[in-house]
Formats: sequence, structure tokens, C-alpha cells
Amino acid sequence: MRTDLERSPIRTYLDFEKPIAELESKVAELRAIEGENRPVSIADEIKKLEQKARTALVDTYSKLTPWQKTQVARHPDRPHCLDFVNSLIEDFTPLAGDRYFAEDEAIVGGIGRFRGRSVVVIGHEKGSDTESRIRHNFGMAKPEGYRKAVRLMEMAERFGLPVITLVDTAGAYPGIGAEERGQAEAIARSTDCCLAIGVPLISVVIGEGGSGGAIAIATANRILMLEHAIYTVASPEAAASILWRDSAKAIDAATNMKITAQDLDQLGVIDVIITEPVGGAHRDRESIMKATGDAIARALAEFDGKSPAEIRRQRHTRFMEIGQSL
Repeated sequence: MRTDLERSPIRTYLDFEKPIAELESKVAELRAIEGENRPVSIADEIKKLEQKARTALVDTYSKLTPWQKTQVARHPDRPHCLDFVNSLIEDFTPLAGDRYFAEDEAIVGGIGRFRGRSVVVIGHEKGSDTESRIRHNFGMAKPEGYRKAVRLMEMAERFGLPVITLVDTAGAYPGIGAEERGQAEAIARSTDCCLAIGVPLISVVIGEGGSGGAIAIATANRILMLEHAIYTVASPEAAASILWRDSAKAIDAATNMKITAQDLDQLGVIDVIITEPVGGAHRDRESIMKATGDAIARALAEFDGKSPAEIRRQRHTRFMEIGQSL
């Protein structure tokens, strides 16, 4: 069986992962030497170093701080919306445009089949390289993106299709043009539409869940969250700038805002934490895709046979009860 190191020789490491990076780098160097058919076997040494690197990885990820989780949620190799769509949705057909102004590629959406069931999928896409990140505006949607989301949710209700949303954004785009076209109104309308539709709405926070830009498509019957994702009213940097006039205090802000899946589960803001592979979702994409798919399937099954009125009532009650029993 090939190890994680063999499958991914080139990897981006975060600052707090430096000890792990050093160990895995040594393993890679020894593997290169081993391939030179030297008379002295170094297999045992490689095995010891691999075990040491694995132990360091497990130990590090078992006690991540909120700021470190923020870094993991923003990891450049972390799977994004389209990765989940390509893995979980069959026969996906993208649908574009808000029918008012333009197409916004920061939010992708369309119809497809999830484990044999027709669904509508909507999500923030950040992009995976420079070109795609610019095209998708780093996942920061403009008003037309949220109006497209409304159009797709209304279509889902018309045809009785469940809605799955994948949340991964630092926040709605704050540009002048977006404000001129009614950014706040578009977010509010999208949030209202989430509450109004009579079909199941399952939301998964896969990376960053930033501010109203996230909740506009995450006002759902069930909110799932990856173990190292974050969900917050403002980015730690923005909150630090607002509270202390110093973005350098982002670490303090991340700790105090309760932005991790574990904190939000205790507060009743989310419903399910999806366990990530050790080292984060980017280290084992196949595993996290399966775990996410299973969690979505279980959430959808809860609403089988329920009427539109019951689905709306559950969603409304769910949000009204947040904060009432802290």
C-alpha cells in the first residue's frame, strides 16, 4: 500500500506544520537514496521516520487552535466546491446567470443526481490556481451570484428537488459595483428564499463560512461542517480591525469569536461535524468526499415523506431556537 508521502511528494505546509514538513522531507530524501540500489538497506530507518511523522501529524491536529483551523480552512490544496460536485454529483448540468444583470462565477449552481436522486446544487467556488481564482473572484459573490442562487432555489421548489449548498467564502464581495447593484438586498433575498422554500435544504461548510455571504445560502434545515472548517460573522482579520483597530490581532479574534465546528456544535449553530482525515481534507480527498456524501445522504433521509409545510416549519424553528438555551 502506497503511503500518503508517496502519493503527494509536493505539498504545501502551513507555518505550524514545519516540524512535520522536516520529517516528511527526510523521508522523501531517504526514499530517493533507497531507489539507488545501495547495498545497505535503510527501510527500517524510513519506517521509523514515517511513524514519527505520522505521530507528529496526529498530535498537531488533535490540538489545533482556532487560528490554526482558520489556516487549514484556507489551505490552498483544500478541496473546493467543484471538487465536491465532481465527486458527489452525477450528470451535473451547470446553470448560469441571474436573469437580471450577469453571470457570477463566484457561485456555481446547477442540477444533477446525488446517489440516484435529482438535486439542485449551489456553492461558492474559490478556484484552484491563479486564473481560476480570478475568474471565480476568490469565492466572493456579487449580487448577481445571490440572485442566481435565488433563481435556482425557486426552480428546485417548483420541481420538488432537494437543495444542497456548499459554503466556502471569505464573505460577499465588498466592491463599489456590488454595493451599487444592491449587495445587502441580494443577500437578504437569498436568505429569505432559503427560509421560504418547501424542499429540504442541506448546507455543508467545507472551508470558510464568512459572514452574510455564507448564510445567504446556508439558512438550511441541516447545517453540516467539516471538522477544520470555520463559520464566522466576519473574518478574524476584519474582526480584529473593527474591535482593536489592528488586524495583527486576528489570532485573538479567532479565539474569542467561537468560529470552529466544535464551538458552533456546542452553541447549536450547526448540526453535524464531518470528521476530516488526519492532517486535513487536502491529505485524503477520497476519504473526505465519501464522509461528506454519507453525511448529506443521512441529512436528506431525515426529510423523506415530510410535507413542504413541515420542512419550512422545522427550518424556521431551528433558527429561532439558536441562542435560547446557552
